[in-house]
Amino acid sequence: MEKNEIKKTVREAYGAIAEGRNEGGSCCSSCSCDNGAFARSIGYSDNELNMIPEEANLGLSCGNPTAFANLKEGEVVLDLGSGAGFDCFIAARKVGMSGMVIGVDMTPAMLEKARENAKKGSFLNVEFRLGEIENLPVADNSVDVVISNCVINLSTDKAKVFQEIYRVLRPGGRIAVSDMALLRELPVRIRQSVDAYVGCVAGAILVDEYKRLVGESGFNAVKATVSGASSCIRPETQDPMGRALSEGAEDSASLEECVVSVYVEGFK
Repeated sequence: MEKNEIKKTVREAYGAIAEGRNEGGSCCSSCSCDNGAFARSIGYSDNELNMIPEEANLGLSCGNPTAFANLKEGEVVLDLGSGAGFDCFIAARKVGMSGMVIGVDMTPAMLEKARENAKKGSFLNVEFRLGEIENLPVADNSVDVVISNCVINLSTDKAKVFQEIYRVLRPGGRIAVSDMALLRELPVRIRQSVDAYVGCVAGAILVDEYKRLVGESGFNAVKATVSGASSCIRPETQDPMGRALSEGAEDSASLEECVVSVYVEGFK
């Protein structure tokens, strides 16, 4: 697919999830358990889940970036691909009213849902902006921390994403990203699958390439820590997209060892 076609497909798929028309449509989660149980399985605490409106958790995460972002009172946080506001609301509680959280998402339906959730939870230190992560609607040198959760893999221009992150961060600012990455290249059949792209797999890149792109954008002390295998391509998954991936793979057992969740850190 062309880049614009990929972007259109991703926007439509996640818009359908926001509107409740596509349950289990992302391979970050599994239909075999509820969203709360899934969030706990990838590192969210009960305390964090109790901080936010239940509707903000759509089960689209692959890790918990706020757990290792070391957020401090008064900081300005930017969440790339903020969805229904899940990580934004957790971050907002951690930075307090002297801090600020900005969520950016390219899907209008997600922004509408996030703003509804903000009102429901009385979050006064969070705002949501329509925009693409390759062209952030955020001023230069204005953010302390950038977080993201299972989103950058969906971009067709990841180098531009990291350049934008570097631009908006203040000197000394940092990134705390949870994402999907690869330990080795995917089979061609999977790389060319529309479902696999929307499901956070076909657009994923090798862990070493991920680190290289972040470093080439100007970041220092870059770390990429593999946190576990992706739930979507396990043979027992009940997720429809995960089943499609496993069935489309020539060797699903080895594919399970290929796609992983990764935490990426770096400093400006």
